[in-house]
Amino acid sequence: MDRSNETSPVMGFILLGLSAHPKLEKTFFVLILLMYLVILLGNGVLILVTLLDSHLHTPMYFFLGNLSFLDICYTTSSIPLILDSFLIPRKTISFSACAVQMFLSFAMGATECVLLSMMAFDRYVAICNPLRYPVVMSKAVYVPMAAGSWAAGITNSVVQTSLAMRLPFCGDSVINHFTCEILAVLKLACADISINVISMVVANMIFLAIPVLFIFVSYVFILATILRIPSAEGRKKAFSTCSAHLTVVIVFYGTILFMYGKPKSKDHLGANKQDLADKLISLFYGVVTPMLNPIIYSLRNKDVKTAVRNMVAQKHLTE
Repeated sequence: MDRSNETSPVMGFILLGLSAHPKLEKTFFVLILLMYLVILLGNGVLILVTLLDSHLHTPMYFFLGNLSFLDICYTTSSIPLILDSFLIPRKTISFSACAVQMFLSFAMGATECVLLSMMAFDRYVAICNPLRYPVVMSKAVYVPMAAGSWAAGITNSVVQTSLAMRLPFCGDSVINHFTCEILAVLKLACADISINVISMVVANMIFLAIPVLFIFVSYVFILATILRIPSAEGRKKAFSTCSAHLTVVIVFYGTILFMYGKPKSKDHLGANKQDLADKLISLFYGVVTPMLNPIIYSLRNKDVKTAVRNMVAQKHLTE
C-alpha cells in the first residue's frame, strides 16, 4: 500500500461543529450571537469605566480591566468561527488560520489562569495586610504582575501550538469540534504525540494546579482574617471586596474541572452523546463565562455600579 497519501501535508481542516445536529444550529446561532454582543458590551463598559473613572485607578480594577480585555480577545478568537460553522455545514479552515486560532485561545486561557491568581494575591494583601497594601501593591508591582501573566500565557501558547502544528496529519482532517481545539486536533496526528501529552501535563500543572492552589491558600488566609473581625458589618464589608472575584474563580475553574474531569463513556451511543455534551460544555466555558464576568463584577461591586451610573449621567448632561 502506498502510504504517501496517508501522511501527505494537510492544507486545511474541516470543522464539524453541530452539523450532526442541524436542528440545534439555528437556535445556537442566535443564542451565541446575543451572548457575544453582551460580552462585547459588558466587558467594553468595564474597560471604559476602569480607564475613565479616577476612583477605579487601583490594582484591583487594573486587573479587572485586563480580565475584561482578555475575555474580549478570547471570545473574538473563536466565536466568529463558531457562528460561521452554524451557517456553513462542514466549515473548512486553513492550516495557518487553525494555528492562529489555537494560539490565541491557548494564550488567553493560560493568561486568565495566572491573572486570576494575581487578583487573589491582591485581595489577600488588601484584607490581610491593609496598612501595607499601598506599598506592596504599588504601580511598580501590579503592572509587572499583569504583564507577567500575559507573557506566561503567550509563552505557553507558543510552545503548545508549535508542538501541535509541527505534527503530520492524515486521514480526512475532520475536527469534531467548533474550533481548532488542541485535543481534537491531536486526534488527527499520524505520529507519536507523547511529547505533546507531556507538555500539556506540565502546562496544566503550571497554569491550572499551581494557580488553583495559590488561590485556595490565599482565600484560607482571607477567610481566617475576615472571621477575626469583631463586627458583623466589618465582616460583610471585607467579604464583599473579594466575593466577585471568588465567584468568577468558581465559575471559571468549575467549568474546566467539569469539562476535563468527568468520566468518559465507552459505548458508541454514549460516546456520541458525550461528544455533543463536550461541545456544549466548551461553549459554556468559551462564551458564558466571559459573559458572566462583567455581570458578576457589576452586580456585586458598588464602585463599578457607581462609576457606570456616573458615566451614563455625564453622557446625558453632555447631550
